[in-house]
Amino acid sequence: MTTARKTTTVFLTVLCGLLLTIVGLTQRWPTWIWPVLAVLLLTVPAAAFRIASLRRGSVPVSFEEQLTAAPVERTECHVSRVALPSQWADYNFVFSATVRWYLVESPGNAPVLNPAGLAVEAILSRARAVTERREPGQFSLVQHELSGVLSRMCPDSTDYLQAMAENVSLTLLEQDQERLDRLADVRKDKAVWEHQRKYEQSKRQYLGEDVLKDTGSAVVWWLAKNDEHVEKTVADLALLAQLTSAANDTEIPERLQNLLSQQPGEQNAPEFLEKDPAPAPKEGNAADHLSGFFDAMGFTEGDVRRAMLAKQISVIITQQNRHETAEDVLRRFDPPTFAPNIDEEPNSNSDAPDEPSGSPVI
Repeated sequence: MTTARKTTTVFLTVLCGLLLTIVGLTQRWPTWIWPVLAVLLLTVPAAAFRIASLRRGSVPVSFEEQLTAAPVERTECHVSRVALPSQWADYNFVFSATVRWYLVESPGNAPVLNPAGLAVEAILSRARAVTERREPGQFSLVQHELSGVLSRMCPDSTDYLQAMAENVSLTLLEQDQERLDRLADVRKDKAVWEHQRKYEQSKRQYLGEDVLKDTGSAVVWWLAKNDEHVEKTVADLALLAQLTSAANDTEIPERLQNLLSQQPGEQNAPEFLEKDPAPAPKEGNAADHLSGFFDAMGFTEGDVRRAMLAKQISVIITQQNRHETAEDVLRRFDPPTFAPNIDEEPNSNSDAPDEPSGSPVI
């Protein structure tokens, strides 16, 4: 029976005794009733509560323990955005996780502990041992590695508790990620440039030390590339001799001097020198091209506009000190009105009919 119930029982017993005493005094009960009344006041309430307790049964032990148990201690905490070192200086991982622990039984004289602090210290120490050996660019892979390493309950350095971590997150600062991306681009570009440079060096070495080592090597190489056209190789002997001498910075041997008597137009350049052939010169002089221009404009032979334009163009050519070309244009188109003097201005008092006011000035 609890203290509250005992107090209630005593209060009810005293209250009943007072009521019966008042009633007995007012009714003038006999003297022998008072001892009987006192016995009843003591035994009846006790018997009633005893019967009630037997009908309810005993109080469960677990319920009594819950009433007297100490508050449950917290066994987890969250750490957020803790900087952990990586293999590269000044590039840190950003670590977050939920830390869980449980206390190991310790002797009675153990000091007062902060289990959350010990558990966090143990987890960060285990995480740092992994991250400081990893490159920052591998943070997504290292995150999964940490999830496995920290998923086991392991004792801390004091052996007072064991700790583990859940919901592990590992990232990089945004600025560090941008720097790593730029460094990766530079490394890739450098690798491509190195391959190109080695390719060019290999090609120069092949041409200088093998193909163009001397005229004989150049002829054999060119013959191998044109094995079905021997006459082409023979026609290119002079050019190969000059090319070999220029590549080795030496004079052409005397025994090959007679090859240079060939006309330049008769020499056919090798294919590797003919990647950008020079365009063939176009035939015809300035007057021929001007005639084609007039034809394209619709100014046929005998058209006065043809002669007028030829006159004006000849004046412009003369101003550029191309007198022969200007005279050739005048002779070609032979404008009779302007032939005596190419610099003479038209006479405004001539009998020639005036042009319509609406015609454009050429």
